[in-house]
Amino acid sequence: MSLSSLTSSCYGGFLQFPIALGDPGANLVRVRTGLERLGPAGPGLIVLPELWATGFAYDQLPALAGRTPALLAELHTLARRSSIYLVGSLPEAEDGRFYNTLFVTGPEGTVGRYRKQHLFAPMAEDRHFFPGRGPRPIATPFGQVGGLVCYDLRFAELGRAQAAQGAWLFTVSAEWPAARLAHWRTLVQARAIENQAFVIACNSCGVIGETEFGGHSMIVAPDGAVLHEAGEEEEGAGTMLAPERVTEVRGRFNTAAPTPYGPPDRAKVVSLPELTAIRGRCRDLGRKVVFTNGCFDILHVGHVSYLEEARRQGDLLVVGLNSDASVRAIKGPTRPVNREADRARLLAALGCVDYVVLFAEETPQQLISTLLPDVLVKGADWPVERIAGAREVLAAGGRVANIALEAGFSTTGLIEKIKGEGPGC
Repeated sequence: MSLSSLTSSCYGGFLQFPIALGDPGANLVRVRTGLERLGPAGPGLIVLPELWATGFAYDQLPALAGRTPALLAELHTLARRSSIYLVGSLPEAEDGRFYNTLFVTGPEGTVGRYRKQHLFAPMAEDRHFFPGRGPRPIATPFGQVGGLVCYDLRFAELGRAQAAQGAWLFTVSAEWPAARLAHWRTLVQARAIENQAFVIACNSCGVIGETEFGGHSMIVAPDGAVLHEAGEEEEGAGTMLAPERVTEVRGRFNTAAPTPYGPPDRAKVVSLPELTAIRGRCRDLGRKVVFTNGCFDILHVGHVSYLEEARRQGDLLVVGLNSDASVRAIKGPTRPVNREADRARLLAALGCVDYVVLFAEETPQQLISTLLPDVLVKGADWPVERIAGAREVLAAGGRVANIALEAGFSTTGLIEKIKGEGPGC
């Protein structure tokens, strides 16, 4: 449902409360009693804190994640009773991995989810959860609703990506510490102002271990005006949200829509001296540089899937590309099919590739020794001891990641198909 098709206001609120660590039963009681006190009138939604039923009880994570389906069933019952939607994060298990997932549950059940994109390393979150892959708003009867989970609030691009997909209302589920309360208030308002959207941000309060959580849950209008802000204690609040207010603010001047294309892709093709300087700046910033290499003679789906997974290993992906002379030395006089400049240009056009650098040797040993990436990536069929540069990367404190190749794709197969010599891929 688009913003222009929304004809009536909806209720938006939050339930701020202290989380009992590792005790879903006690926390569910707080949600029930909070809803009874608040008495929300649907249609609308109520936002709950991050990991509202469990807190960061890592020692019980598998068992607590196993209770999430039952908790969502309980939320379904509560949502149906009040004709509202409940939004909050819970631990989610899938394929042996755990995610900090924001669920939207309404009278008809759970209608969507958003997995936390940025994990907070100081709380060891990155050692227990996996990040989500790409922010997408959730479709509800009252339009597209964006989601952010706690630390995600610091990354403006997550909100902008969802606003570009139609989000007019953002929900933030958080356990934000009191020590950084000023950041919380500023960032919640900033996400509303830059996306010209409503924001309902629910924080926890109270103390867990040595951490005091800040409370101050907020409802902010598209122009940044604070419609309601809680204090430091347990509290529930809500107000009516009018879609036409978003239309009015965006009608004055629109900062949510413009999405200009970035710098020219050719600029991603760099020399080794340029790349060395870039590597130094990344090190200063604490960005994790990922490196992989190959000929990439005829770019195909297998290459793209491999490079996407490589990029997920860190913050920036550098692709070392064999020069034409290097490819001939490895694969014979009939290769490469495409010139090095063309191959580099195609790689640079991929969104998952940050930089491309050519090398003339048969292996990128010298290139890797100079660059010393934080993560060295190679196909799963390569044992670590045979990977060029692996020893140097490991000695420097980096790691080596083996990524499975997508079956059924190969440059050789494509060439055979073009020549009519085989079934191809």
